[in-house]
Amino acid sequence: MSDIALTPSAGVTPIPLGEVLPWAIFGGLIMLLAIYFIGAEEGAMSLFSGTYVHEFVHDGRHLLGFPCH
Repeated sequence: MSDIALTPSAGVTPIPLGEVLPWAIFGGLIMLLAIYFIGAEEGAMSLFSGTYVHEFVHDGRHLLGFPCH
């Protein structure tokens, strides 16, 4: 057996909130956009004419529990 002891050479430094906040806001906006397209893109709430977006996310709607018909 060897007598090598592992000692941490680098400490953990916290990430400043100013660096995380823009990415958290961006991620939140992308998530809200995805929830809109999966959950509400049909009928009167539709931004695009036709049913292309609805059909593209149709299986995802059922997988996430959104009723659509």
